[in-house]
Amino acid sequence: MVHSTGRLNIGIPVMVFAIWIGLFLLSPVSARAAEGRIYIMKVSGAISPGIDDFIERGIEEASGAVCLIIELDTPGGLAESMRRIVMKIYASKIPVIVYVSPSGARAASAGVMITMAADVAAMAPGTSIGAASPVGMGGKEIDKTMSKKIVNDMVAFVKGIAKKRGRNITWAERAVRESVSVTETEALKKNIIDLVAENIDDLIVKLDSRQIQGKGRLDLKGAKIIRLEEGLRTKVLKTISNPNIAYILLLIGLAGLYFEFSHPGAIFPGVVGGISLILAFFALQTLPVNYAGFLLIIVAIILFIMEMKITSYGLLSISGIVCLLLGSLMLFDRTSPSMRISLEVLIPTLLLISGFFVVVAGLVFRSQTAVPRTGAAGIVGETGIIKKATDPEGKVLIHGELWQAVSKEPIAEGRRVRAVNISNLVLEVEPVDKNGV
Repeated sequence: MVHSTGRLNIGIPVMVFAIWIGLFLLSPVSARAAEGRIYIMKVSGAISPGIDDFIERGIEEASGAVCLIIELDTPGGLAESMRRIVMKIYASKIPVIVYVSPSGARAASAGVMITMAADVAAMAPGTSIGAASPVGMGGKEIDKTMSKKIVNDMVAFVKGIAKKRGRNITWAERAVRESVSVTETEALKKNIIDLVAENIDDLIVKLDSRQIQGKGRLDLKGAKIIRLEEGLRTKVLKTISNPNIAYILLLIGLAGLYFEFSHPGAIFPGVVGGISLILAFFALQTLPVNYAGFLLIIVAIILFIMEMKITSYGLLSISGIVCLLLGSLMLFDRTSPSMRISLEVLIPTLLLISGFFVVVAGLVFRSQTAVPRTGAAGIVGETGIIKKATDPEGKVLIHGELWQAVSKEPIAEGRRVRAVNISNLVLEVEPVDKNGV
């Protein structure tokens, strides 16, 4: 029995040790299996807060994967969104590969910085990169003083990117100052990108075993490909994050709520206004908003509401329009030309919304000050003709209606009288003149 117990005592530690060794050996396999994933996301259209949000979510979701590949096709976009994307690529713990594709795609303006900031920059045949000179919203020219400041700032930024990634600093500066563009073949020769790949499969083959500075070697054999699609949040944000759209939504929202409060029970304007305002706030949280401009717009709404209550002979409405104009001009950070509201949008929108506020305020004020035309309040003060002499009771015809009437003194039939009071559907009347004329 003692011998048997000794064997049992020895067997238990051996089993525990074996299990521990098994877990130890299996854990790296599980880790490698978790890391054997390649995330791919397609980014197309203008660089905006919506794209910025999409890429941020992509980098977060791809955490622990082998790498993240961004298929890029963009004409450019907002400088602030581009800078945030570059910073997120820098901060990413996994390699980020930017692949300009498919054929015919481009990485222009802000797309140049994003491509050059990647751990690996690649392009498909028939694509182009360049033309990074900053422009205003809608391609508008920027005044010379502001343009010089913005260009110098952008040059310093792109040179920093090129230096960090070991790419062509001279070309990067020319892309900003001279708006030069090159094809994928020229970009490879000039050390603007790292490689040219026919498609995603070819790109993965060429990336395999590639050493990434500070992030190790890429092991892509057998890796599972996972594609990240734009969610509803990203699609909505891409649409409404344009400063012009956000501005229109804000004013529509305020106008809708204003109409609902001035005409309770309308419902539809309130619903539209509420939805528009929520979308506007959702967009404004991603844009560089100047809160002084936002407060001026709120003050304008308050002035329009006061116009309904106070007889100012239009002064409050004029003040409201001025506040609305100043607030619209100040709403977004104007140090960035891409954040300016287009005049083609601002002027018509301002005129329509201001006119709407003034008209609604006028209608409300008129309804409050108008003399009642119906009911008891509409009868008192009106004149009519006695149809049956009052002594003290009789009948009077007012507004085409025959009423019971009483008077403090007898009034003969046919005389004109004025209603001075009404009680229990009986009019108290008095002669219009004392002489019976």
